Amino acid sequence: MKRLEGKVALISGTARGQGRAAALRFAAEGALVVGGDLLHEEAVETQRVIAREGSTALTPGPLDVTDEDSVRSWVKEAADAFGGIDIVYANAGAVRFGAIDSQPYESFTYTLRAELDSVWLTVQAAWRHLVARRGCVLTIGSTAGLTGSLTNRRTAHSASKGGVIALTRQLAAEGAPYGIRANCVSPGMIDTDGSRANLLAEDHPMRSIARHIPLGRTGTPDDVVNAAVFLASDQASYITGANLVVDGGWSTVLPGACP
Repeated sequence: MKRLEGKVALISGTARGQGRAAALRFAAEGALVVGGDLLHEEAVETQRVIAREGSTALTPGPLDVTDEDSVRSWVKEAADAFGGIDIVYANAGAVRFGAIDSQPYESFTYTLRAELDSVWLTVQAAWRHLVARRGCVLTIGSTAGLTGSLTNRRTAHSASKGGVIALTRQLAAEGAPYGIRANCVSPGMIDTDGSRANLLAEDHPMRSIARHIPLGRTGTPDDVVNAAVFLASDQASYITGANLVVDGGWSTVLPGACP
């Protein structure tokens, strides 16, 4: 039995990485996937892959998750196409790293808009549809929202992801009377094209981070999506307001000498 059979799942950021993995997996689990990304052609390719595998997906047009009109249009097209929305998976985001003494304010606010405002805009636009279907919300936090870092200067990223975790708990509280569940998945270091271009690049101090992770490896997009599928399914029907950390144990241990 497919765990998301017939559910309409709105997933942002489906062009690459975790978003593409989510779209493919949710479709394989029986969901009707509505994707979106600023990288529209790549998101359409994700849709094509889903179609070739015999599942159903829709990618209405370029999606800017920081623009209210763009988000509202995307949500409307999803609801019009499939008659409602069961799952909102607010995955899309973008980050600019920087230390407190050097990061420009514009860079800080860019990150908050892309990683925090985007979640609020997406959930607000879809809220009435979630109420009608007793749906669920999935957000993407981060271990950056739980702990500081000695190697990555990330004030904006830490602030935005801490905000996502807190926002998710409030959504759980406000959604409970309507049967809406809201949960967060907080990844640690995940091996994607984006992370390989910065945090895992050869010249970055975090490039050898796998040696510090108790399970001995960086995560994959599928590691994150496995948790998301569970939280979106009826198997998690009594779970709301949770923050499920997917980091190989990274955030549970104190820094120390590597063996």
